[in-house]
Amino acid sequence: MPNGSMLQNMNVYHAAILTANEDMFNGDPATDVLSMANYEEVCFIIVKGAGATGTATITVESCDDVTPTTTTAVAFRYTATTTGNTIGAVTAAAAAGFATTAGANQTYVVSINASELSGSDKYVRLVATEVVDSPCDGAILSIGFYPRYAEDSPGEMIT
Repeated sequence: MPNGSMLQNMNVYHAAILTANEDMFNGDPATDVLSMANYEEVCFIIVKGAGATGTATITVESCDDVTPTTTTAVAFRYTATTTGNTIGAVTAAAAAGFATTAGANQTYVVSINASELSGSDKYVRLVATEVVDSPCDGAILSIGFYPRYAEDSPGEMIT
């Protein structure tokens, strides 16, 4: 377990520049490409507010560089909170990802470890491919956990 407080062991980043937060899955958005060179784990937090019918397929891509030149869909884990504050079980998702549930006021936490990236890749991004075209309010954040090197402040996630 790393030393220090939780705040010293993570870096929160607004990873998705959505075309519109009131239609978060429009255009099949991908987050910024994030470097995992300094982190053991990255979690993406998807928050759906209003919009009861829109859905998306969530995938995680291992990237070879920040462009990215080459991407490879990879397996990951997630939890879903789709009713009240009842957190679902940690679920393993194959590289094909999972579909969000129709409904408002939901949170999904997607997690991947650096060791699960493809080959020598050091970068990652989340992709939300719209399935049911019906606007949902929301946002996607990312958190880099467990910096590889002890520092006063966590290392950068974007370059």
